[in-house]
Amino acid sequence: MARPDHPLQTLDLRLLRIFQLVVRFNGFSAAQEPLGMTQATISAHMKQLEGRLGVRLCERGRSGFYLTDQGKQVHSAMLDLFGSIEGFQSAVGAARGELSGALHFGTVDAMHTNPDVDLAGALAAFNQLAPKVQIEFDIAAPQALAQGLLSGRYHVILTPSQPFSRRIRTVDVCDEQQMLYCAPGHPLFDAAADSLTAAMVAEYPFAARSYMNEASICGVSFNWSAVTAHMEGTALLISSGAFVGFLPRHFAEEWVLRERMRSLMPEVFTFNDRIQVAYRHKDPNPAAEIFAAALTKGARSTGRAASP
Repeated sequence: MARPDHPLQTLDLRLLRIFQLVVRFNGFSAAQEPLGMTQATISAHMKQLEGRLGVRLCERGRSGFYLTDQGKQVHSAMLDLFGSIEGFQSAVGAARGELSGALHFGTVDAMHTNPDVDLAGALAAFNQLAPKVQIEFDIAAPQALAQGLLSGRYHVILTPSQPFSRRIRTVDVCDEQQMLYCAPGHPLFDAAADSLTAAMVAEYPFAARSYMNEASICGVSFNWSAVTAHMEGTALLISSGAFVGFLPRHFAEEWVLRERMRSLMPEVFTFNDRIQVAYRHKDPNPAAEIFAAALTKGARSTGRAASP
């Protein structure tokens, strides 16, 4: 493919935005609706961008959609570029005494029912403080959130505690209690509580989360039989009656009250996930700092910051 001999122009930024959505929705077909374009038009734009950049960005066909190595490099650089543009827009807005641009926020799922994280209240407060900032809200697994924060895809994330570099500021929000559950149809659902043992429970198929350590949990090695990245997926697997699995207590409570789930040996199978707000510490987006403060305000925080 020919090497481009032109500097990037406004047209290229528009084409890169199309590329951004194609990657976000994992293919031309899925990107048609958000872009308001036909698949043929998207394909034509992508060919034009590849011609402008002089590299093959992605492969598309019967084998599916995936980025080439060059495409991954361009995508990473593109996220940095757009982050810089948004940072510039935010800085200009701040100079005028107003916040504008976009705030990219990501969180793990099942936070809406967490009584210790007033996510809805934080969104409402932020909207009042920064009504001109557009919030782009995403739900993803903890690993994807951490990678997205480092790459610039997200400005702020809400995630279970994980190690970050010193570039990232983390503030503890709360400890989320996780308990082990099963559902009607499972052999343990009607079993007498005093008949259960940890070894017995561990023999049954276990619905794990993809970011869990496959080593022992609560001192027990489970029979990993299904894996999902989200609480909703874990809840569905448990509800099938074929698996046991951990869920946040607040998330499972509705099913427990309706006798659609039962906690198993809570004196043994209970642990806490530390929930954190994380954002860039060096040259942070002004809107990110305000939103992070809104998320931590009023939460039952441990008051610790993992990074200075």
